[in-house]
Amino acid sequence: MQLNQLEVTDKDLINRYLSLSRHKLSAWAFENIFIWSGIYEISWGVTKGSMCIFFKDKNSCFAYLPPLAKDIKPVVLEEAFRIMDKHNKNPEISRIENVEADSMSFYEAQGYCVREKPGDYLCKRSSLVQLRGHPFKSKRAACNYFLKNYKFEYLDFSPDYAHACLGLYDQWSKERKKDGKDILYNSMLIDSRKALKVLLENYLKLDLTGRMVLVNKKFKGFTFGFRLNLETFCVLFEITDLSIKGLAQFIFREFCRQLKGYVYINIMDDSYLENLKTIKLSYRPLKIIPNYIVSRNNV
Repeated sequence: MQLNQLEVTDKDLINRYLSLSRHKLSAWAFENIFIWSGIYEISWGVTKGSMCIFFKDKNSCFAYLPPLAKDIKPVVLEEAFRIMDKHNKNPEISRIENVEADSMSFYEAQGYCVREKPGDYLCKRSSLVQLRGHPFKSKRAACNYFLKNYKFEYLDFSPDYAHACLGLYDQWSKERKKDGKDILYNSMLIDSRKALKVLLENYLKLDLTGRMVLVNKKFKGFTFGFRLNLETFCVLFEITDLSIKGLAQFIFREFCRQLKGYVYINIMDDSYLENLKTIKLSYRPLKIIPNYIVSRNNV
């Protein structure tokens, strides 16, 4: 399999393979693949009608998604693992990430080990817009407080504000780091900034929807997302000035309000972090979409 470095110009080709079947996990979108090129060396190759996408850094190489094909061939899986093994000193870390539940039986039948990882939280869009009932009482109150106490503009995102986005992210992450000394969380904050930078540099070339909020003419919040399928929209980033009460709840509700063509909002996974889990559960998701990792037995 000949490997090619992922470029933003590969979007249409990757999307053709991604669209061979319908997907529920947010990882199955070009936007949620390409932005990680600020952290990983991302490559792709095609063999026997299947596309494989690999993420590689100095420590490891893994397949970000299962082979993209109408029907996965066992020989393609074998070749994918051979490619990963060439880079990985320890073959036990060779793996396929973001495997959806409906293909679990196939991998198990082929003798692979399947284990669960954090899944995506799926919410009903109408619930996030209406915020009805006691469970959403605090979020309604936060939105109302923001609306009553601040002079603001809610606008389509403009790339002219890219520098302001990074500045706000730095301010936000600095505040978040004060809440604890979780090594994994702090590492994720660094990685997310790199992903955000790639997103901003390529915003006009990616199929993203972005909104921003100015408070008293100053840049105070932004959010980005993408369409996963006809029914589902994924929220990829949401960053606000934490000193402005209710802004986070407002920008999320307003963003969801404008996404009228969608039934569901995917708010991504919690990355094993309890604080993220608590926040996502507070929006009363309909369900958590299962996500799995495939590796080999007895390597």
